[in-house]
Amino acid sequence: MTEHAATGTTATGPTTIESTTIESTTIGLATTGRTAAGHAGVLARRAVSGQAPPPRAGLVRGLLRTTRPRQWIKNTLVVAAPAAAGELFTPRALVQLPLVFVLFTACAAAVYLVNDARDADADLAHPVKRHRPVAAGQVPVPVAYGVGGALAVLAPSAAAWLCPPYTAALLTAYLGLQLAYCVSLKHVLVVDLAVVTTGFLMRAMIGGLALGIPLSRWFLITTGFGALFMVAAKRYSEAVQLADRAGATRALLTEYTAGYLRFVWQLAAGVAVLGYCLWALEEGGVPTTGVLPWRQLSMVAFVLAVLRYAVFADRGTAGEPEDVILRDRALTLIGVVWLTMYGLAVADW
Repeated sequence: MTEHAATGTTATGPTTIESTTIESTTIGLATTGRTAAGHAGVLARRAVSGQAPPPRAGLVRGLLRTTRPRQWIKNTLVVAAPAAAGELFTPRALVQLPLVFVLFTACAAAVYLVNDARDADADLAHPVKRHRPVAAGQVPVPVAYGVGGALAVLAPSAAAWLCPPYTAALLTAYLGLQLAYCVSLKHVLVVDLAVVTTGFLMRAMIGGLALGIPLSRWFLITTGFGALFMVAAKRYSEAVQLADRAGATRALLTEYTAGYLRFVWQLAAGVAVLGYCLWALEEGGVPTTGVLPWRQLSMVAFVLAVLRYAVFADRGTAGEPEDVILRDRALTLIGVVWLTMYGLAVADW
């Protein structure tokens, strides 16, 4: 009896251990299965929502993309005032203008970084903006805020040290206005158009301020309303293209009507053309010695350029102004002709 009991106990021990081992293995496999299923579910939800997994590109590349290198072409407006005054190639201009371009680009980059950090969640619902590095997770939101804040401090500080005082003051004003736009002003009707337009106008003004060039009223009128023309055309195009996509457009665009935005860009185009023509026809009492009246002739190219751009605005395809300007060969050719005539007029050839 004792031997049988001992034998039974000995037999039961391995059976119990084996049973426990099998049960643990089963639980482990089940847990692993649930983990894999959960991971697959996350990937499936990302695929359904259209959210791509975080990209593998480096942080530096993501930061560079966030600063919108394609938008840097707008900062070439810093040469507008010196070019109009015929001082584009003076020794001082050759030193100051590249510096001003870099500083303004840094300020604009700071605004883009802060804006994308604030709008990261909203951008996920946009068909294009969801691929921005911050929204896609390539650039963490705190990093975007940190780099943007550093640029916002360093650029005006460098301008105060290396440029005339008005340059640093204008950069500071630009940053303040654009950051206010990111926080609240972009949600205010009409004010949002005025703020973006003012940003373009500041770009055109800063080159003259850096070189101490007086800015004429016609220059400011033409530049300001020309910028409003492009900004309103961009908004109109966004409203037309994204009208049928719920949650994929700016909230403020739902407050504008397409008819109102069309009215704004048409009005702005007319005022810009009028301002340019008045400049071209105003001799200022100074006789010209050029072979041809280049200033007056440049009106033709300017008006044609506005009319050509208006074609894309009317179609609702002027959502990316830089693409319209660089990809349309006819508009590029008209622009080259206008620049040539404008240069000849300034040089008085």
